[in-house]
Amino acid sequence: MAQDYDLLNERSQQLLRILVESYIRDGQPVGSRTLSRDSGLSLSSATIRNVMADLEELGFVVSPHTSAGRVPTDRGYRFFVDTLLRTRPLEQVAAEELRRHLDASHGADSKALVASASQMLSNVTRLAGVVTVPRPKAASITQIEFVTLSENRVLVVLVFNDREVQNRIIQLSRHHSAEELRRAAHFLNELLVGSTPEAARGEILRQLQEAREHMNALMIDAITVAQQVFEQGAQPNVNLDYIVAGETNLMGAAQLTSVEKLKRLFEAFNEKRDFLHLLDQSLHAEGVQIFIGQESGYQILDDCSVVTAPYSGDDGVMGVIGVIGPTRMAYERVIPIVDMTARLLGSALNSRR
Repeated sequence: MAQDYDLLNERSQQLLRILVESYIRDGQPVGSRTLSRDSGLSLSSATIRNVMADLEELGFVVSPHTSAGRVPTDRGYRFFVDTLLRTRPLEQVAAEELRRHLDASHGADSKALVASASQMLSNVTRLAGVVTVPRPKAASITQIEFVTLSENRVLVVLVFNDREVQNRIIQLSRHHSAEELRRAAHFLNELLVGSTPEAARGEILRQLQEAREHMNALMIDAITVAQQVFEQGAQPNVNLDYIVAGETNLMGAAQLTSVEKLKRLFEAFNEKRDFLHLLDQSLHAEGVQIFIGQESGYQILDDCSVVTAPYSGDDGVMGVIGVIGPTRMAYERVIPIVDMTARLLGSALNSRR
């Protein structure tokens, strides 16, 4: 792809930029006359048509059957966003408006503040706003208990963050008495309480690597049991969730006028699974992420772009904020709005923690 990008000289890039900007603005296929007028270049219509033919061959533009003009492809939008887009910092007045809107939610709980941010994004961009609910702080182990069952099975009771209880049954190689399990639990509580599940797994591996002759029978039993527990991926049940607002704004998008297409998109909003996976990819990214058309990996979003940014507090990334709209969106306007809203939401949530 990078090699094809290198094939675009300055003239081709300028014409592609004009074409994308014109299509985003007007929603109509762009012809050579418009490109000649708006580009400021002294080029003949024949030269412009040749450049358009080259861009089409490289997959940056396509000719709809109903018009002699051309429209950008997903690849054309991607090159535009990565290379040609001229974003400007959000104007002070607009930034203050966003800040006032969030300040109006002062005193609300985190979920209400997130709902407010999602609605605000939708109102400002006229697209669908989406914000994940802040993730809870990293889970730490509060208590471990074992209960003996029949046929060498043991019920494991794990408590996280003093409130979330997880039960699981493990199969051991021999029978353990209630007293053995009580002593093993006592040993593990002293060793692991306060640790995250990841840290607990690391400590268990470290203990196993020590010479077994330095470990008494109690320690060996306890570590053997704990190995089974934490190798199975013991974690609290943290369900990532998001709030979406302004879905009806998408009904006005020319690319999404199919009733059936909108119905499937709204159903996907409600089912959440695919969107959560997409938003999860942005949790560990730096700055604004843009998924254009098929880049999302989900067919339902083939005609959409998703612009996201993580929002953070003193404890690190708390969630993701973004907008969903047609690929023909005003990226130069949407990107700084999403970026600024993520910063403001992170700051607002951090002040409540």
